[in-house]
Amino acid sequence: MEWIDALILGIVQGLAEYLPISSSGHLQIFREILGIDLPGEEAIVFDIILHAATVLSTVVILWPMFCKLCASFFTFRRDADFYYVCKILVSCIPVGIVGVFFKEYVEGFFGGNDLHVVGICLCVTALLLAFAHFSDYDFVKKRMLKANRGRDITWLDAFVIGCAQAVAVLPGLSRSGTTIATGIIIGDKRERIAAFSFLMVIIPILGEALLDVAKIASGKMQPESISAGALCIGFVSSFIVGCMACKWMLELVKKGKLVWFSLYCVLMGIICILWK
Repeated sequence: MEWIDALILGIVQGLAEYLPISSSGHLQIFREILGIDLPGEEAIVFDIILHAATVLSTVVILWPMFCKLCASFFTFRRDADFYYVCKILVSCIPVGIVGVFFKEYVEGFFGGNDLHVVGICLCVTALLLAFAHFSDYDFVKKRMLKANRGRDITWLDAFVIGCAQAVAVLPGLSRSGTTIATGIIIGDKRERIAAFSFLMVIIPILGEALLDVAKIASGKMQPESISAGALCIGFVSSFIVGCMACKWMLELVKKGKLVWFSLYCVLMGIICILWK
């Protein structure tokens, strides 16, 4: 992999991690466009490193909130912030189950050049975003969704959103789009669900990144097609672009502008399905 390829993929990851268009799906799309053919394991390692960079950008952008939550949780204050972190931990249970019992099956979708799965999942993302948008219309709230709208995230909400995150491990199914749309559909506050969606991915991504780093350090995994320089360039570019995209996305969710991304997702999904 050339450094320019790593730079482009880092920029793509930084944008697509926060915008509801699927970072994993777009990484596969751009690998196909750039003609990058990485072995499955190496493609996963590179993707995890880029995801770790965007997780770091989440921590930077939400630093005041992150520090407040950590201080409350690790000192066992039993206040609202402590239970907020506990809800984040609950949301990680479904993706943890997928990681333990279905990891090899899920990894089979990554690293290949077949974009059909990506295309189908992008279309599903488009449907979720569209439904989340229309679920906020008054006639839908009254006739279809009887739950109290605009509430804070409950324990059950956290688990349901966590299930959405577990399903969104498939390339093309946007993690941020799926979790935010799910939160909006079940009635959570827009401004609360966006931050929750970005924070809930920290634990699983950093956990996976640490495992990969440990494998590389121990010699169990040696990415031969990716140089250390390419990894660094990808990480830095993903982090910088991720910081900008995170701030932008927080504002977009508040303003309810996500429906426009559904049009993009369905168009890109059709292109992927028809590709070759």
